[in-house]
Amino acid sequence: MLKVLVDYPAPADELTVIERALAEPVVVERLLSIEDLAKLQVATRRVYVDPAVSRYALSIALATRQLAETELEELDGYVEYGASPRGPINLVLAARALALLRGRRYVLPHDVRELAKDVLRHRLVLSYEALAEGVDAERILDRVLETVPMPQLELSRQDVA
Repeated sequence: MLKVLVDYPAPADELTVIERALAEPVVVERLLSIEDLAKLQVATRRVYVDPAVSRYALSIALATRQLAETELEELDGYVEYGASPRGPINLVLAARALALLRGRRYVLPHDVRELAKDVLRHRLVLSYEALAEGVDAERILDRVLETVPMPQLELSRQDVA
Protein backbone atom coordinates (compact mmCIF):
# COMPACT_ATOMS: atom_id res chain seq x y z
CA MET A 1 0.00 0.00 0.00
CA LEU A 2 2.80 2.44 0.92
CA LYS A 3 6.40 2.95 -0.05
CA VAL A 4 7.89 4.96 2.80
CA LEU A 5 11.43 6.15 2.21
CA VAL A 6 13.78 5.53 5.10
CA ASP A 7 17.30 6.88 4.83
CA TYR A 8 20.42 5.35 6.36
CA PRO A 9 20.74 6.01 10.08
CA ALA A 10 23.28 8.47 11.43
CA PRO A 11 26.58 6.75 12.32
CA ALA A 12 25.88 6.96 16.07
CA ASP A 13 22.45 5.39 15.58
CA GLU A 14 23.87 2.68 13.35
CA LEU A 15 26.45 1.86 16.01
CA THR A 16 23.61 1.47 18.51
CA VAL A 17 21.90 -0.96 16.10
CA ILE A 18 25.11 -3.00 15.83
CA GLU A 19 25.52 -3.09 19.61
CA ARG A 20 21.93 -4.20 20.08
CA ALA A 21 22.39 -6.94 17.47
CA LEU A 22 25.34 -8.29 19.47
CA ALA A 23 23.51 -8.21 22.81
CA GLU A 24 21.00 -10.68 24.19
CA PRO A 25 17.53 -10.38 22.64
CA VAL A 26 15.27 -7.94 24.43
CA VAL A 27 11.95 -8.96 25.85
CA VAL A 28 9.25 -7.68 23.55
CA GLU A 29 6.09 -6.38 25.16
CA ARG A 30 2.88 -6.87 23.24
CA LEU A 31 1.06 -3.57 22.93
CA LEU A 32 -1.88 -4.70 20.84
CA SER A 33 -3.77 -7.95 20.73
CA ILE A 34 -5.11 -9.49 17.54
CA GLU A 35 -8.61 -8.67 18.77
CA ASP A 36 -7.69 -5.01 19.36
CA LEU A 37 -6.14 -4.84 15.90
CA ALA A 38 -9.34 -6.22 14.40
CA LYS A 39 -11.34 -3.56 16.28
CA LEU A 40 -9.08 -0.83 14.90
CA GLN A 41 -9.58 -2.18 11.39
CA VAL A 42 -13.36 -2.03 11.87
CA ALA A 43 -13.07 1.49 13.32
CA THR A 44 -11.03 2.57 10.30
CA ARG A 45 -13.80 1.40 7.97
CA ARG A 46 -16.21 3.65 9.87
CA VAL A 47 -14.14 6.80 9.26
CA TYR A 48 -16.18 9.10 7.02
CA VAL A 49 -14.80 10.05 3.62
CA ASP A 50 -16.51 13.02 2.00
CA PRO A 51 -17.04 12.57 -1.75
CA ALA A 52 -14.90 15.69 -2.32
CA VAL A 53 -12.00 13.92 -0.63
CA SER A 54 -12.42 10.86 -2.86
CA ARG A 55 -12.56 13.13 -5.91
CA TYR A 56 -9.36 14.83 -4.73
CA ALA A 57 -7.55 11.48 -4.47
CA LEU A 58 -8.81 10.59 -7.94
CA SER A 59 -7.71 13.98 -9.33
CA ILE A 60 -4.19 13.39 -8.06
CA ALA A 61 -4.06 9.96 -9.72
CA LEU A 62 -5.56 11.27 -12.96
CA ALA A 63 -2.98 14.05 -13.08
CA THR A 64 -0.21 11.41 -13.08
CA ARG A 65 -1.86 9.84 -16.13
CA GLN A 66 -2.68 13.04 -18.02
CA LEU A 67 0.40 15.23 -17.68
CA ALA A 68 0.12 16.55 -21.25
CA GLU A 69 -3.49 17.71 -20.73
CA THR A 70 -2.75 19.66 -17.53
CA GLU A 71 -0.51 22.45 -16.28
CA LEU A 72 2.16 19.75 -16.00
CA GLU A 73 3.11 19.53 -19.67
CA GLU A 74 6.78 20.13 -18.73
CA LEU A 75 6.67 16.60 -17.26
CA ASP A 76 5.04 15.05 -20.33
CA GLY A 77 7.14 12.16 -21.57
CA TYR A 78 8.53 11.31 -18.14
CA VAL A 79 5.73 8.94 -17.08
CA GLU A 80 4.97 5.81 -19.08
CA TYR A 81 2.14 4.75 -16.79
CA GLY A 82 0.54 6.88 -14.10
CA ALA A 83 -1.14 5.65 -10.94
CA SER A 84 -3.60 2.81 -11.58
CA PRO A 85 -7.10 2.78 -10.04
CA ARG A 86 -5.61 1.04 -6.99
CA GLY A 87 -3.62 4.22 -6.32
CA PRO A 88 -6.51 6.46 -5.26
CA ILE A 89 -8.23 3.53 -3.53
CA ASN A 90 -5.20 2.96 -1.31
CA LEU A 91 -4.74 6.69 -0.88
CA VAL A 92 -8.22 7.03 0.60
CA LEU A 93 -7.82 3.87 2.72
CA ALA A 94 -4.54 5.15 4.14
CA ALA A 95 -6.08 8.57 4.78
CA ARG A 96 -8.85 6.89 6.77
CA ALA A 97 -6.28 5.19 8.98
CA LEU A 98 -4.35 8.45 9.43
CA ALA A 99 -7.52 10.30 10.42
CA LEU A 100 -8.29 7.61 13.00
CA LEU A 101 -4.77 7.80 14.39
CA ARG A 102 -5.24 11.55 14.74
CA GLY A 103 -8.46 11.04 16.68
CA ARG A 104 -10.89 12.02 13.94
CA ARG A 105 -13.91 10.20 12.55
CA TYR A 106 -13.54 11.89 9.16
CA VAL A 107 -10.83 12.32 6.54
CA LEU A 108 -9.54 15.74 5.57
CA PRO A 109 -8.05 16.57 2.17
CA HIS A 110 -4.81 17.31 4.01
CA ASP A 111 -4.63 13.63 5.06
CA VAL A 112 -4.75 12.60 1.41
CA ARG A 113 -2.13 15.17 0.42
CA GLU A 114 0.17 14.13 3.26
CA LEU A 115 0.10 10.47 2.20
CA ALA A 116 0.06 10.93 -1.58
CA LYS A 117 3.78 10.46 -2.17
CA ASP A 118 4.03 7.43 0.14
CA VAL A 119 1.11 5.75 -1.62
CA LEU A 120 1.86 6.75 -5.22
CA ARG A 121 5.66 6.93 -5.60
CA HIS A 122 5.98 3.24 -6.45
CA ARG A 123 2.89 3.26 -8.67
CA LEU A 124 4.41 5.47 -11.37
CA VAL A 125 6.30 3.81 -14.19
CA LEU A 126 8.84 6.34 -15.37
CA SER A 127 10.11 6.58 -18.93
CA TYR A 128 13.70 6.04 -19.99
CA GLU A 129 13.85 9.78 -20.65
CA ALA A 130 12.97 10.52 -17.01
CA LEU A 131 15.57 8.06 -15.76
CA ALA A 132 18.22 9.48 -18.09
CA GLU A 133 17.48 13.05 -16.98
CA GLY A 134 17.34 12.20 -13.28
CA VAL A 135 13.63 12.94 -12.93
CA ASP A 136 12.18 10.78 -10.17
CA ALA A 137 8.68 10.05 -8.88
CA GLU A 138 9.20 12.52 -6.00
CA ARG A 139 9.66 15.42 -8.41
CA ILE A 140 6.64 14.42 -10.47
CA LEU A 141 4.42 13.99 -7.43
CA ASP A 142 5.62 17.27 -5.91
CA ARG A 143 4.50 19.06 -9.10
CA VAL A 144 1.21 17.15 -9.21
CA LEU A 145 0.45 18.11 -5.60
CA GLU A 146 1.32 21.76 -6.32
CA THR A 147 -1.04 21.77 -9.29
CA VAL A 148 -4.09 19.76 -8.19
CA PRO A 149 -6.24 22.03 -6.01
CA MET A 150 -7.09 20.72 -2.56
CA PRO A 151 -10.84 20.97 -1.85
CA GLN A 152 -12.11 23.06 1.03
CA LEU A 153 -14.59 21.24 3.23
CA GLU A 154 -17.18 22.86 5.43
CA LEU A 155 -16.82 21.47 8.95
CA SER A 156 -19.61 21.75 11.50
CA ARG A 157 -18.91 23.41 14.83
CA GLN A 158 -18.85 20.06 16.66
CA ASP A 159 -16.12 18.84 14.29
CA VAL A 160 -13.95 21.90 14.88
CA ALA A 161 -13.94 21.58 18.67
